[in-house]
Amino acid sequence: MNADVIIVGGGLIGSTLALALARHEVTSIVVDSLDLDVTTMAAFDGRASAVASASARMLRALGLGELLDKDGCAIRAIRVTDGTAPQFLHFDAGEGSDPLGIMVENGLLRVALLDAVRATPEITLIAPATITSLVRDGHAATLSLADGRVFTAPLAIAADGRKSKTREAAGIRIAGWHYPNAALVSMVAHTVPHGAVACELFYPSGPMALLPMTDTAPDSPGGARPRSAIVWTVDADSAAGARKLGPKALAGEIAARIDGTLGDIEVIAPQAVWPLGYHHAASYTADRLVLVGDAAHGIHPIAGQGLNMGFRDVAALAEVLVEAARTGQDLGSPDVLARYSAWRRLDNSMVGMVTDGLNRLFAVPGRLPAAVRRFGLAGVERLPPLKARFMAEARGETGKLPALLKGELV
Repeated sequence: MNADVIIVGGGLIGSTLALALARHEVTSIVVDSLDLDVTTMAAFDGRASAVASASARMLRALGLGELLDKDGCAIRAIRVTDGTAPQFLHFDAGEGSDPLGIMVENGLLRVALLDAVRATPEITLIAPATITSLVRDGHAATLSLADGRVFTAPLAIAADGRKSKTREAAGIRIAGWHYPNAALVSMVAHTVPHGAVACELFYPSGPMALLPMTDTAPDSPGGARPRSAIVWTVDADSAAGARKLGPKALAGEIAARIDGTLGDIEVIAPQAVWPLGYHHAASYTADRLVLVGDAAHGIHPIAGQGLNMGFRDVAALAEVLVEAARTGQDLGSPDVLARYSAWRRLDNSMVGMVTDGLNRLFAVPGRLPAAVRRFGLAGVERLPPLKARFMAEARGETGKLPALLKGELV
């Protein structure tokens, strides 16, 4: 065997998993079809992600705390409204407690992960590379590359995204659908400080999220100013037009929907438009293969939980594999993989159902549905136990937590 595991996909989830395993002396070969240096550029992925507090504890345990402290912006509160109605639901992290999450640019997270992977001797990174075959039998998973190299390990892990070729080649089916929407993502500078508050404004056409980021650099045009990431769900029919909007026109469209929440705004990054959909794999495992992250599931970004679901997969799978390695078990055995599947499948299913239901609920137009939604928001605001449950979900702290999500090694 060339390594303990082969990880197909060196993105955010694949790299994090490799680091988590390496911290426990489990070796990996990480293979990606892309030049990973290209993936760190803003033009490749201009998005920012809300790293839940539990996920942040794992990243700190893996040595990435400096990134979060230097380049991350804590989310101290979340405000949810039906459009710009006066009734709202407010979640507050509270004095002296962990933030609800930390906003960080995907590009910066990719840079930190790539640097850490390259500096870790337990990880062999091969990228870019073309996979010609992945053969799985009763003894090992064997990966062959176009350049003639061949690698074997007891287990192969698919971390190659929503359109996972590894999952498809294994014959694992997915249930899913496309939403009649797309997500427009950009960044704005503004005159009113965000106060570390994330806002989610729901409209029948889709939600708009205002997500607090670190201020612009003092030497940037306009000097240091408050900055927020924008995730605006638009109708699929409007996506092409939204992609072509200039900075001033886009700023005007955003300003018209947020009712002065951020004051005067200026678009400071090109917009990107991403199609939206839901999918869930029929199985997380096959012979000597396991799925993690978007290869296993994908949801609507309405609550910012997609990446955090993948991080929770990483923490659970790492714990299962490390414990198996310590007790001399075959890492690719069905019993080992079944423990991971049982741990993660229900949680991922529930989060997917809730986000899909929220999206459909707030998409119903009309005064009566709007009145019902606002009554519901006001009701949750007055019920501390229910609010506490929502806050725990936002932090990623429900259910049986793996050690890494507590900030501990296994």
